[in-house]
Amino acid sequence: MPPTRLAAGASIEALKAAAVEEIDRHAEEIVRVSQRILAAPETGFKEINTARLVAAAFTRLGLPYREGIAVTGVSARLEGSRKGANVAVMGELDSLIVAGHPNADPDTKAAHACGHHCQIGSMLGVATGLVNSGLAEHLTGSVTFMAVPAEEFIELEWRSHQRAIGRLEFLGGKPEFVRLGEFDDIQIAMLAHTSADYPGFSIGNSSNGMVGKVIRFHGTAAHAGGRPHLGVNALNAAHIALAGIHALRDTHRDQDFVRVHPIITKGGTVVNAVPDDVRMETYVRAASVQAILEANTGVDRALRAGALAVGGSVEIETVAGYLPLRQNGALSEVFASNARKLVGEGRVVHGDHGGGSTDMGDISHLVATIQPYVGGASGAGHSEHYVIKDYHLAVVEAAKALAMTVVDLLGAGGAGAQKVLSGYRPAMTRTEYLSFMRSLHTSKTYTE
Repeated sequence: MPPTRLAAGASIEALKAAAVEEIDRHAEEIVRVSQRILAAPETGFKEINTARLVAAAFTRLGLPYREGIAVTGVSARLEGSRKGANVAVMGELDSLIVAGHPNADPDTKAAHACGHHCQIGSMLGVATGLVNSGLAEHLTGSVTFMAVPAEEFIELEWRSHQRAIGRLEFLGGKPEFVRLGEFDDIQIAMLAHTSADYPGFSIGNSSNGMVGKVIRFHGTAAHAGGRPHLGVNALNAAHIALAGIHALRDTHRDQDFVRVHPIITKGGTVVNAVPDDVRMETYVRAASVQAILEANTGVDRALRAGALAVGGSVEIETVAGYLPLRQNGALSEVFASNARKLVGEGRVVHGDHGGGSTDMGDISHLVATIQPYVGGASGAGHSEHYVIKDYHLAVVEAAKALAMTVVDLLGAGGAGAQKVLSGYRPAMTRTEYLSFMRSLHTSKTYTE
C-alpha cells in the first residue's frame, strides 16, 4: 500500500510519523542489507562489494548518486523544496580484521566487530523513510547520504603505500572526503554507532584523537647460533623501544587519556638468522591535540633509544590520524528528544569520554556533528565476541531517531537547523584543517 500523501503545511510531528511509518514498512529490507554486509566484510578502501550494495539501494530509491569517492565511497543527495542547511547522514563501509569472529571472512579474516554494517543499514533507513514518505517537498534544505570508507585505522603499511603511489593522501575515509571537498557544503553531520554499553541510546560522548606510526628497525643479519656477534638484532631494538614506551606510561596525566599500544607486524624472517628487518605499528592517542603531540615526542625518543642501544637504525613514519571527537550539545539534545520518544526516558543517557578514536572527530571540528551510540550489541568492541543481538534497535530504531532529527532540523522552514547553527562556530576551516593534518606527516631515519 502506498503511503498517504502529506498535506501542505503538515506539522513536524506528522512529518516524523510519516518517516517512521515508512522505516517500519521497510524494516526487514533495511536489516537485510546490514546482514548482507555482515556476511561479506571488507576492510578500508577495499569495500568494493559493500559500496555496490549501497549504490543499488540508492538506485532503488531513485536517488542520484556518485561513487568512487575516496576510492570506494558513495554519496547521494535528497533535495528539499527550498534552499537551506545541508545535513549529512553517514554510515561507514569498512570492517576490522578479527580472525576468530563468527562472521569473519575465511580468507581475509575481515569481520564487522564494530557494527559498521548497522550504520549503513540505519543510513539507508533514513533515506527510505524520507524518500518513500514524500517528505522532500516539506523540507527546507537537503540531506546528503554518505557511505564513507576506512574509519578503522588499520593496515597502515598498506595504506601508506597507497599514499605513496598517489591513490590517497590521508589514511582515513572522512579526512579524504574533506580533502576532496565532500563536506564543503555540509553544515550538520550525523552518524549512529552501535554499542554494547547502553540499553538504548547515548549522547554527547567524547573520544581521543590520535596519530599513527609505521616503524621499521634495521639491523644486520647473521647466523643466530653460529655467529650472532656479527649481527645487529633489530628485534632486540624493538623490544627495548617497547620497554621505553611502557616506562613513559606513568608520566602521562590522567585527564589526557593517553593511550599507546604498539604491535610488531614483522619480527624477523627465519629463526636461525639474526633479525635485520623488524616492523611495528602504533597509535598515539590522547584527549587533546597538544597531549597527542607531547606523547608522540616521547614515543619517538623510545624508538630511537631502542635502535641506539643495539647499534641499529630506525625509520619512523608518522601519519595524520584523527582529531578528538567533540559533539555538538544543541544537536545532541534534538536527537535525544527523539530517541526518548522511541525507547523511553530512562534508556537515553549522556556518555563519557572514551579512549578510542574516530574520524568523526575530524568532522566535528568543521561542522556541527553528533555521533550518538545505540545499543543492540553484545561483547567487547573490536573482539570476536562483538555481535549484534538486537537488529531492530541497532538499525531500525537508530534510523527512526536520525530521520526524526532531520525533520526537526529541516521541517518548519528549517528553523531547527538555524537554531543549532546560530550557536555553532567551527574549530577549524577546511584550509586550516588540511594544513594541520599535512603538518603531522613526517618520515625520519635515525642512526647511532
